[in-house]
Amino acid sequence: MSTRKKFALVTGCGQGGIGEALVKVYAEQGLHPIATLLPSEPSDHLSEAGITFFTLDVTKEDSIQDLKHHVVGLTGGRLDILVNNAGICYTMTAIDTKVGAASKMFDVNVLGPMRMVHHFHDLLISASGTIVNIGSVGGIVPYVYGSSYNATKAALHHWSNTLRVEMAPLRHV
Repeated sequence: MSTRKKFALVTGCGQGGIGEALVKVYAEQGLHPIATLLPSEPSDHLSEAGITFFTLDVTKEDSIQDLKHHVVGLTGGRLDILVNNAGICYTMTAIDTKVGAASKMFDVNVLGPMRMVHHFHDLLISASGTIVNIGSVGGIVPYVYGSSYNATKAALHHWSNTLRVEMAPLRHV
């Protein structure tokens, strides 16, 4: 039985959200959680809980590369769990949605997880790790005033299903 410490990287760990709850549960379960926040977000809730955290903007390649450098240094080049939780939602009617707002949601909610998997897949493969992409029921069943958000979560859902099939031989998603 392995006694190696397991590491879980969770994006989008702002105060009071799903990411914060996940890293705290991972810590309680004996894993070493690694949380990420936007540079503009407060981090007291993580530092007071003893959670390792780094800043990250999932829309910026250089930010992800910097994070990977830190994670490799911390974990020795292995990652057991990647949770793509960072996301944004603008609530508006479909006909009032500005293309720029929809584009930003796609950049964070869909392309962000794609970027993270692209950069971290080697660490996950070396640890026989797991990828978790946080979706929404809105990706399957539409909710009113969430047309663009729903579309991002539907895209993430289908991309995740394809990723699962493609990585099945490696047992990672």
